[in-house]
Parts: sequence; structure tokens; C-alpha cells
Amino acid sequence: MIERYTLPKMKAVWSEQNKFQKWLDIEILACEAQARLGRIPQKDLENIKARAGFDIARIDQIEAEVQHDVIAFLTSVNQQVGESGRFIHMGLTSSDVLDTAWAVLMKEAGRLLMDDLNKLSAVLKQRAWEHKDTLMMGRSHGIHAEPTTFGLKLAMWWQEIQRDILRMERAIETISCGKISGAVGTFAHIDPSVEEYVCQKLELKPEPVSTQIVQRDRHAEYLCTLGIIASTLDKIALEIRHLQRTEVREAEEPFSEKQKGSSAMPHKRNPIISERICGMARVIRTNALVGMENVALWHERDISHSSAERIVIPDSTIALDYILNKTIWLIEGLRVYPERMALNIESSGGLIFSQKLLLALVEKGISREDAYRIIQRNAMKVWEGGGNLKQLVLADAEVARSLDAKAIADVFDPESFIRNIGHIFKRIGLNGPN
Repeated sequence: MIERYTLPKMKAVWSEQNKFQKWLDIEILACEAQARLGRIPQKDLENIKARAGFDIARIDQIEAEVQHDVIAFLTSVNQQVGESGRFIHMGLTSSDVLDTAWAVLMKEAGRLLMDDLNKLSAVLKQRAWEHKDTLMMGRSHGIHAEPTTFGLKLAMWWQEIQRDILRMERAIETISCGKISGAVGTFAHIDPSVEEYVCQKLELKPEPVSTQIVQRDRHAEYLCTLGIIASTLDKIALEIRHLQRTEVREAEEPFSEKQKGSSAMPHKRNPIISERICGMARVIRTNALVGMENVALWHERDISHSSAERIVIPDSTIALDYILNKTIWLIEGLRVYPERMALNIESSGGLIFSQKLLLALVEKGISREDAYRIIQRNAMKVWEGGGNLKQLVLADAEVARSLDAKAIADVFDPESFIRNIGHIFKRIGLNGPN
């Protein structure tokens, strides 16, 4: 479904070759553990390790007949091993192999996503410092509120990515559980030391209590984490889409020399990558719901989870890997227009200073209700008819009784809005560009 978006390293994680290799690694490690217990002769173990392999085309051929992927895999392996193959999969059930392999594969995918997150973190940090003091309009409900800085917006995104990094670390830890405990998780036909050996070699923890499967709340947490990270990227891309709107045009995503924005309108420069990030984030979030639906299964297990997670786990990691890399590209090349930001600040006719003016009157002894009435009366004239709030309040007798011209001039100083930006940067640990 999303093959065209798969980056090479993530594609390799979810390749058939890598999946079957993990299955084979688990089977061989289990044989090693069984040999340590004296259940497999050493000569047979050596033969298994020397000859065990698989043929993907042969596996597909066998599966078409037997309708069971693990049996098809084992048949292919045994055809290469010969007589010693009778010891392979001894005491195991299919999910011992499948779920332990899932853990390894999800760890591999998770580490690639961690690399992406750390790269995005570095890019956001650099650009946050670049625009730490770049004054721009802050908005609430989409309406001009009070000035902020573009660097603070980037710093907020950087801080959220730090939380996403911690979430991803926890999700990888949660999913890093294997199980080699047999048909219903009771170790009826296999010694617990086999599970301990296999998991230790694969850098996993044994599932403390399993049924036939590793419990799917682990997978749900992993998928939900991917969904949260995708939502962070959605938030970033959505804001850039807003900033690129013609009426705003304070920032825009890169646009190459030969790029075309519309089949009909040559002037168009559309935020297509930002829109793609937002769209794919929806898919990842939706897949997280499938993960939660997979938690509840019949008794010791059914396989209603299996077909679904074979789609949503690879697709979610592939999609997130893709949009993480697109977000890195987006932030690195983002075009920022401070001059336009300044024009947008000025366009409100000084309305953005209404709270400062309100507080200045309150500090002079006027009640908040009366001060609000005075400022709103003047502000609505600007809102509905244009003009400039500063000029109106300079001519307002009620304001003049409390504030002289110099005091009013001090109120209308935009730099005062950002005097504590450095404090925020320091509080979140953004102490320098490097």
C-alpha cells in the first residue's frame, strides 16, 4: 500500500528475507538451548547450524498447499537440513517464533525511528535558535492575539519531539519481549531455560506471563506511540500550511526551480509535502486503533489479530519513517519571511496592545471592568472601521486622565512582548544552537 514511500533501511527491516532470517535465528537459538540441556545431540546441532537455510520461493509454494506459513517455513528448512531437522521446533508452537520475531523486528524499526527523531530534534533546535527573536504574530482562534517569536514556535515543536523520543524509547522497551513457552504458555514441553537463553541472545526480556502469544497490549502501546508521534508531525505540518496561506505568507515549504504547483494555474506554490504529512498521519493514527482492537482475544489466543497486525505494524513504521524524513526536509529548507511577519503585526492597527493598555489602566487605579470597557470601545472602532488604536486612545479623555503620551507610547512597544523568551528557552534546556 505504501511501498513507494518506503525508505531503504526500513524496507530492509520488513523484507521477507529479514523476517524469515529472524525465524531461523530463533529456531537455531532454541536448538542451542536444547542441546545445552542434552535434548539435542551435539552432532545434530552442528549439522543444523551448518545447513539450516530457507528458500522464499519454496516457502511460498509450500504455503499455497498447507495454508500455514510457519509449517511452510519449517518444511523448507528441513529440506536443507535433512535428518537432524527433526529437532528443529521441538516443544515450540508457531507463536513462539512469530511473536519473538515480531519483537526483534519492531525493535529494529523502532531504532530507525529513533534515529529520525534525533535528526529532527537537531534541525528544530538549530532553527529555533536562528529565529529565537524573530517577532511574529501570535494567534488564538486564528485571530491576532499578541506577538510571539517564530523561534518560540520551533522551540515548542522541539520540546514535543523530546517527549516523543522518550515515548519511543518506552515503546521499544515495552515491545522487547519474547516467549518460548509452548502452546498455551505453560512450558509443558520445553524448559523455561530455553526461553531465557533465546531472549538473552536476542536482547529481549521473557514475557513474564504469556498465553500462546505475547500479550497485545504491548503492540498496542507501540502503535499508539507511533500515532502520537505522527500527530506531532501533523501539528507541525498543519501550522506550516496555515503560515503559507496567501493572506499570511510568513513561512513556506521549499519550492524547487522546476517544481510546478498546479496543472491549471502557473502561479501556485502549494504546501504539498505538509499536506502529505497530515494525510499520512491520519493513517498511522487509525492503525493504532487496530492495535487496541487486537488486545482482546479468545482464551489463550485466536488469530484475529494476526492478519491485521501484519498490515498495520509494518505500514505504520514505514509511514512514520517517511513523514519523519519529510519533516526533517521541511524544517531544514523552510523559507521564513520576517518582513511579512512585521507587516502582519502592523496590520491589526495596534489592537494587539489591548491587554497591555488594559493592565496599564488597572495599575493606575481604574477598575478592570471600566478599563475593559474603555479599551474595547476604542478597539471595536479599529476592528470595524480601520484606523489605529494608539491614535484613538491618545484622543480618549478617559484614558488621558490616567495615562500621558509617554506612558501610552511605552504600552505600544512590541519588544516588551518577548522579553522572557530567553527564560523559556533556558527552562526547556535549549541553551544554544549546538
